[in-house]
Amino acid sequence: MPRVSFLKMSRMAYADAGRFDRAPSVVVDNLVGVDRTRTPLEQQLVEALQTLEPHGERVLAMPTDLDLTHLYDIQLASRHCDLAARWLRSQGKGYYTIGSSGHESNAILAMATRPTDPALLHYRSGGFYLGRAGLPGISDILSGVVAATSEPISGGRHKVFGRHDLAIIPQTSTIASHLPRAVGVAFAIDRASKLKVLSPWPSDAITLCSFGDASTNHAVATAAFNTAAYCAFQRLPMPLLFICEDNGLGISVRTPAGWIETSFGSRPNLRYVRVDGDDPVAVAEVATEVAGWVRDKRKPAFLHLRTVRFGGHAGTDVEAAYRSGAEMRAEADRDPILGTARALLATGWKQSDVLQRHDEIADMVYKVAGDLANAEQLTTAEEVIRPLSLRRPEEVKSLAQALTPAGDTEPLTFAQAVNTTLATVLDRQPNVLVFGEDVAVKGGVYGVTKGLMAKAGGGRVFDTLLDETSILGLANGSAISGFVPIPEIEYLAYLHNAEDQLRGEAATLSFFSNGQYRNGLVVRVAGYGYQEGFGGHFHNDDAIAVLRDIPGLVVASPSRPDDAAAMLTTCVAAAQVDGTVSVFLEPIARYHTQDLFEASDRGWMAPIQPDAHVAIGSGRTYGEGLDLTIVTCGNGVLLSLRVARRLTGRGVGVRVLDLRWLSPLPTEDLIRETHATRAVLVADETRASGGWSEGVITALVDAGISTRIGRVTSKDSFIPLGDAAKLVLLSEEEIEAAAYRLLHT
Repeated sequence: MPRVSFLKMSRMAYADAGRFDRAPSVVVDNLVGVDRTRTPLEQQLVEALQTLEPHGERVLAMPTDLDLTHLYDIQLASRHCDLAARWLRSQGKGYYTIGSSGHESNAILAMATRPTDPALLHYRSGGFYLGRAGLPGISDILSGVVAATSEPISGGRHKVFGRHDLAIIPQTSTIASHLPRAVGVAFAIDRASKLKVLSPWPSDAITLCSFGDASTNHAVATAAFNTAAYCAFQRLPMPLLFICEDNGLGISVRTPAGWIETSFGSRPNLRYVRVDGDDPVAVAEVATEVAGWVRDKRKPAFLHLRTVRFGGHAGTDVEAAYRSGAEMRAEADRDPILGTARALLATGWKQSDVLQRHDEIADMVYKVAGDLANAEQLTTAEEVIRPLSLRRPEEVKSLAQALTPAGDTEPLTFAQAVNTTLATVLDRQPNVLVFGEDVAVKGGVYGVTKGLMAKAGGGRVFDTLLDETSILGLANGSAISGFVPIPEIEYLAYLHNAEDQLRGEAATLSFFSNGQYRNGLVVRVAGYGYQEGFGGHFHNDDAIAVLRDIPGLVVASPSRPDDAAAMLTTCVAAAQVDGTVSVFLEPIARYHTQDLFEASDRGWMAPIQPDAHVAIGSGRTYGEGLDLTIVTCGNGVLLSLRVARRLTGRGVGVRVLDLRWLSPLPTEDLIRETHATRAVLVADETRASGGWSEGVITALVDAGISTRIGRVTSKDSFIPLGDAAKLVLLSEEEIEAAAYRLLHT
């Protein structure tokens, strides 16, 4: 039966199309071991279909162009995919049983919109997925259940709804974490058109984002709703349709009756519409109208789709523990499949047709399940992690050098080097965006982005609302929509408000889409301590452990101006070439530093070298001493170079290795420089617990280094205000004392 979504035809023509045209029965010859005894959930549906009668008189045409025949097939297929998933799990062949039963009306949303409209889906969106993929999508869903490498989006890494050719972007993280990304995708559609940037989405596309009622209470969801409304309030295009699939439950916790209507029914700048999912005609009419409104007005809307949930939260969830039998029986009458069957009866189908089609689709699904029961899975660690290590260093080098400012500059401070590099990148890479709190008009708290908006325009350099989750969500969404975003997080301490947008969204997307979706971006973060006259924990933070714990995330930590320029172009090039997600840590205290050893020596300033390139995971060595290697980074480089100068004056041969990259660590450089001397001291300005030095020590031990190893760090403490900060931050004196202890014990 061919896939037809919404039919553009007359009412009478639709009546003809609605007549049942029986497909041949599916011959099931591979159901060995498949127990087709009906489960209670299936039996409940079949018994309801056996007693079903149409509402009112028979009609020749439905008041909509909805293809009910196709819808019925899709909804039945989605339901039986859930049942087959549980059967596979019972046979030890399946791994995922969070189903879509009761939510099948979301299939109409797929049929009411375009397959080129980017969609970020709730995990109960099996109906929507099949609404786009058609019945062949049964294999896609069940391939995910059995972790088969043939699954089209994750390649066996997880069961997610996603397919690149259908513009379905997989949800990869915690509940509702995809909503800020959806805002970013919607924002990027019109911005790409305005800036003439090549985008994967048509210029008149809308973004679809579905989620459950309980998810509306999540902090990231509220950030997304607020940001969408904020953009609409400022008349910025935001073609985003939020779809709240409200079944009244979050696992076992009930959503209070009326909560969704109360919360969203009269929210400014976010249109609200409501429809019951068991009425397919009403859903089709409402979905068509509101999607058209979003497409035409370029404004956000909130579709409240009332659904039910059958079969519990997941396979191990026993609903009877928290729901009464009477309540569950009452909800059975609101089954969206029954609603579609009633509509079909009203157009001339017979009850026997409805039942027969149910059995045919069920057999079709179980045939696929039987075929996939022993499907090939990932078999090596290399296969699993391949999407995390897509690296083309020569292409990255070539682009990075093309983005480097031409000609030797005058010696620059760190802030000036970053500013100059950003200006050049904006000039030479038309799809780069720079945004964050205070970055445009003011030019950042420290003036690092000053003048960029005047050079590149407000469409590419702009201020955002003060919410880190929304900033990173905007970056995630625009990064899969044709842009290379460079968002700024004003202080490292503020990143922790939103770090799941890095861990659960940005860094995981390539992994869970098998490299088909990649969101290359560079997050600039002002961090570390030692800031004079403007201290306290929130402006001096050295908590970087969470960043080093994210697979695939590149963490750059430049200390010198020339390295800052070269490493920034490397990160931008890697985002463009490989889809690399980078965090670019900028030491606040070094933004305007000029001197290294003595006042007015200007030893910390440096020109930008046009041909310089710093590859990801490569360190930088100062000195050629044979006694001691000091391994450090960030502010530790300035401290260690000063210590090295004093030690050299006392006859100690010292070299300083600036790691430059905290993830991946420059292991080869580390081992080489460690072998070159008789002792190695790791000087870590972050904390003793959770600091980067733990990884360095581990790398040395793993390499079998026999050289004497020492470590000196800042204290396990938050950074206090004023001079008290010096009591907990690593000092030159502590580094020097540790060096002497290491060399003379």
